[in-house]
Amino acid sequence: MTDIRAVIFDMDGCLVDSEPMSLETLAEMMAAEGLHATPDDLRKRFLGMSIQAIVRDISKALDRPDLPDFARDFEERLLARYPTELRVIPGIPKLLDGLAAQGIAVAIATGSSVRRLGITLDVAGLADRFGARIFSADQVRRGKPAPDLFLLAAERLGVAPEACAVMEDSPHGVAGAVAAGMRAVGFTGGTHLDGMRDDHARRLREAGAATVLPDMNGMPEALLDRQTTGV
Repeated sequence: MTDIRAVIFDMDGCLVDSEPMSLETLAEMMAAEGLHATPDDLRKRFLGMSIQAIVRDISKALDRPDLPDFARDFEERLLARYPTELRVIPGIPKLLDGLAAQGIAVAIATGSSVRRLGITLDVAGLADRFGARIFSADQVRRGKPAPDLFLLAAERLGVAPEACAVMEDSPHGVAGAVAAGMRAVGFTGGTHLDGMRDDHARRLREAGAATVLPDMNGMPEALLDRQTTGV
């Protein structure tokens, strides 16, 4: 058992159920460039990666040196859907209330841009829950699965990495948390994982997740390294 003093959340797929929109938008834009892939294919390939890393991969596939407008256009198309389609993951407000009541610090470490991070939290009504404790891949040299983003969050929180837990829905994110020396808890409750939760849970465990849960039942105990059962 570890004395966990802070919990760091991935945003997309953990706090908000935004991944289906992201995958659909990415698939549409790639198809326009002549690269055809289903959202399921893209989920397995890119889940948890920053848009900058995704654009580099697409540029390589197209054998083009850069795609200067791709990331911006992707973000604009995606954010246009948020006011009517974005939903908070069920149980998140209660989880955050419970952690606050126990004096556990919370933060976000996301592959999304600083701009998208801010807009997402505003639309979801979660901005006040985190304040300035929000960290984007824009702020580090290497995004997930490197540990840089998680280490930045821990440093700014003033909490040692080994006293931090991370809630993640992607193998890249779990790997980054483990590389940072943090407890990683996998989450498979997002609708982007419908029909493949068991397989994805296996991938999260293989990446180093201490436990994997399909909903918020038992999540506080899992994050704080107390008695829990997982998938």
